[in-house]
Amino acid sequence: MDQHTLLYFASAALILIGVVGVALPALPGVPLVFAGMLLAAWTDGFKLIPVWVIALLAVLTALALAIDFVASVFGAKRVGASKLAILGAALGTIVGLFFSIPGLLLGPFVGALGGEWLHSRDVHHATRVGFGTWAGMIVGAVFKLMLTFVMLGVFVLSIVMH
Repeated sequence: MDQHTLLYFASAALILIGVVGVALPALPGVPLVFAGMLLAAWTDGFKLIPVWVIALLAVLTALALAIDFVASVFGAKRVGASKLAILGAALGTIVGLFFSIPGLLLGPFVGALGGEWLHSRDVHHATRVGFGTWAGMIVGAVFKLMLTFVMLGVFVLSIVMH
């Protein structure tokens, strides 16, 4: 197998792992998808996928990451989360990384709930904040997934149109 073929296999693997990572928060999905596309474009000297397409894909990557973050914060803010709850959600996400999928799904919820409970000592409100943070995280993940598929469409269209 020649070097170009190996690089194309590596780029395909990055893209596939990245797509899985969009659904599983343990992996940096969108950046991996972008890295795979960049590697594929670089492998053929940006002939099939020109630099302007890579620039567009970079913007979509940044947008996906920003929407993911903003949606989580917006979900928390919408239900009246304190700064301590938002900090708790961030810490819960980090701790959740060590506990696989259940930790990644429950970590932000538990962190936001704990942070808000420390702030307000109101279990009902803290639970609402936990669910609001979790709902924001889910909305962000859906938008991130949609943008990932837009990126894949732009990438494939660039190849087909060449």
